[in-house]
Amino acid sequence: MTRILSAELSGPLDTDALRRALAALGARHEGLRTAFAATARGPVRRVLAVCPPSLVTLEAVAAGPGEDLVAAAHARLAARAGRLVTRPGLPPLAFALTPLATGRHLLSFVHHDAVADSRSAALVWRELLADYDRAVRRRPLDRAPRPGPDTPGRGGAGAQGGPPRILPPGAAPHPEHPQRAPHPEHPRHPRHTDHTDHTDHTDHTDHTDHTDHTESAERAESAERQHGVAAGRTGAPGSGPAAARDGRGERLLLGLGTRLRDAADATARRAGVPHSTVLLAAWALAVGRRTGRERLLVDAEMPGRPTAELLGTVVPCAATAPVVCELEGGVDYFLRGVACAFSEALQYADPDDGAAVRGAAAPASPLPPAPARVTFAARDELLPASVRAGALTARFHHGHSGAVTADAALTVLRWHEHPLLSLEFASAQLPRAQAAQLARTLRAALTALATSPPHTPVDDLALTPADDLPKNPPARTDTPAARPLALPLP
Repeated sequence: MTRILSAELSGPLDTDALRRALAALGARHEGLRTAFAATARGPVRRVLAVCPPSLVTLEAVAAGPGEDLVAAAHARLAARAGRLVTRPGLPPLAFALTPLATGRHLLSFVHHDAVADSRSAALVWRELLADYDRAVRRRPLDRAPRPGPDTPGRGGAGAQGGPPRILPPGAAPHPEHPQRAPHPEHPRHPRHTDHTDHTDHTDHTDHTDHTDHTESAERAESAERQHGVAAGRTGAPGSGPAAARDGRGERLLLGLGTRLRDAADATARRAGVPHSTVLLAAWALAVGRRTGRERLLVDAEMPGRPTAELLGTVVPCAATAPVVCELEGGVDYFLRGVACAFSEALQYADPDDGAAVRGAAAPASPLPPAPARVTFAARDELLPASVRAGALTARFHHGHSGAVTADAALTVLRWHEHPLLSLEFASAQLPRAQAAQLARTLRAALTALATSPPHTPVDDLALTPADDLPKNPPARTDTPAARPLALPLP
């Protein structure tokens, strides 16, 4: 799946300094110099000795009257994103520079999931802007290599500039078909894996991981049963067979406003939980109400950086684990229960299995995507709202490529400044009108949790729009009346 994370640059742009900054960034991080390919022996990856991230300059965007220039640029970029990341022999990533207006540009980091997760993408932006600031000031840039994806506790040593590394099935799932962590109530079986490293550090020969594929298959099947994602699984009560999934989807952006944010923060402090827990609980409550479920699993993105070295490494380490959400008790009891369930799921989040796209198959692999049902990710603390670099001010925007990995996915994009949520949904599973209804229900659930007394039973919360909610509608209001959501759930 292709991701787009952009910075709106205001001020005079020095493209020569930008290219020098990109070259230094690529020299430091082998993850940005890693190419993927499918061969007769299986998918392989190769770390290129020298390969600065490409900078592609696009034509100026032409927006209609009142149309947002950034949104128009992202819409056009989404149609081209696939071509930018599927260049044979080159890493599946690119930086696209789009002129918006005089003194305004949109610089977009377009990359495949096999290159970076959300934390790595944020790291790329922090380092790139810092390098640009040094470049325009004519200061030396750091080009010293950082630890590679394999070196810091990831089972093997990378070989910079060496031949392709063979990636056997099971050891590295496809980027769009990751293995899942098992349900917390079903502990994983011990892994009997023989990791054999056939690396000659003199001539950089191949090294292959030999994994017990039977064990991997059993774990994948067990996780599949827990999530109910196999074909023909029963969905929500009264729902028919799941529609065919094609990986295509849409996105709704939901602005919350400062009053609702402050109320949610106050509720989080009262219950002794992070604000992300309140948002996860509201998401579970909204989905539960619209599907008639009082107990459901939400696949939550977990931090997967077990070592200090990985914090500064461009590599997809994020894991996903199912969080058991019990919609019961009073408001604070419910919130603390969700927090405990998240902590319990965290111990089952395995970066090597949950998001093993560090050495994944070629992005062009024909394997179909396997969406989860409902997911949640809090990414609001990865980047500030804006950054100064030289004479530029960079403000970040999240693009959407038109592809999804879940039937319904809630992501916290911003919180402390201009709080913003993203609701991505699979078009084949969830029509846009119902997605808009789900977004309104989510806003109402968050409002109810943030404004109700601590002992108010969750079952008694009325998820009806408050008087002030239409100020920031998530979508058009000419949608039909609420009806049961056709969203299959485990």
